[in-house]
Amino acid sequence: MSLDLHRAAPPDRNRAARHAQPRRASFTRLDLRYSPYLYVLPFFVIFAVFSAYPIVYTVWIALTDRSPLNSTISFVGLDNFVELLTDDPQFWNAVVNTFGMFVLSTVPQLMLALLLANALNRRLRAQTFFRMAIAMPIITSTAVVALIFSMIYAKDFGLVNWLLDGIGLDPIDWRANRYASWFAISTMVDWRWVGYNALIYLAAMQSISKDMYEAAALDGATRRRQFWSITIPQLRPTIIFTLIISTIGGLQLFTEPLLFTSGSGGLSGGSEGQFQTITMYLLDVMNQRFRWGYAGAVALVLFVLIALMSLVNYLLARRISSDK
Repeated sequence: MSLDLHRAAPPDRNRAARHAQPRRASFTRLDLRYSPYLYVLPFFVIFAVFSAYPIVYTVWIALTDRSPLNSTISFVGLDNFVELLTDDPQFWNAVVNTFGMFVLSTVPQLMLALLLANALNRRLRAQTFFRMAIAMPIITSTAVVALIFSMIYAKDFGLVNWLLDGIGLDPIDWRANRYASWFAISTMVDWRWVGYNALIYLAAMQSISKDMYEAAALDGATRRRQFWSITIPQLRPTIIFTLIISTIGGLQLFTEPLLFTSGSGGLSGGSEGQFQTITMYLLDVMNQRFRWGYAGAVALVLFVLIALMSLVNYLLARRISSDK
């Protein structure tokens, strides 16, 4: 009898335990329901402050004649967009320059990165050194890169013109000629970002099963055949990713053409705007002409162009995925 009394829990403790269980269950339900929202809340706060608000403010300012030279702000509706799209040849010149340099830089860039990654994916001496070496341009200052390439493409004492003179060709004024300046700036972009894309491709190649290559080799497939029949199909999602990232970066090209300019007036992109990009034109309108509302319209049109190109890449990715 005494043993049973000893084992029995005190009434107050049992009553407290019974009251604590509903509270614990209620807290668990609240935790499961609301904790995921708390975890993602910081992202939405940062997105609202640094992304959503600037976009909304840009839309508003594009519908006005906002300028630091005017104390009053007038609502002009779509007048800025109408002027930009129908009566601004300098803007369309910047669009042509941007897309021209984008094509000249992106296509060779991704092809060279793919070939370089395929070479580094094989067994080589000092393999680690070469893999680290291709990452060096990424951490190099853009100003230093532009300075070196400006010397390489200098008109009078540049390395490229010296080589052209050595084979009997006339020197080229790389800054005055439109297509020559496109080519020079594109080489700057390629030199800086080929290694970055090569590392992405190399990481994706490392995940491809070696058994596929061994089976193909037993069937008599050469390395070139293995590259086109195994490596490229397995890298399709990665290629699409790098294509989208390169498209976004290419349409926002700014630093390289700006630093390629010699002398003052860098935002003009040359004496006749031969290599002025959309972002350079945007800054020119905002800081030189002080038309902030018009600059907002330029920014929104650039946003739409990037969105359209991203949509094209998305449709391309869906088509490739459906072909598998």
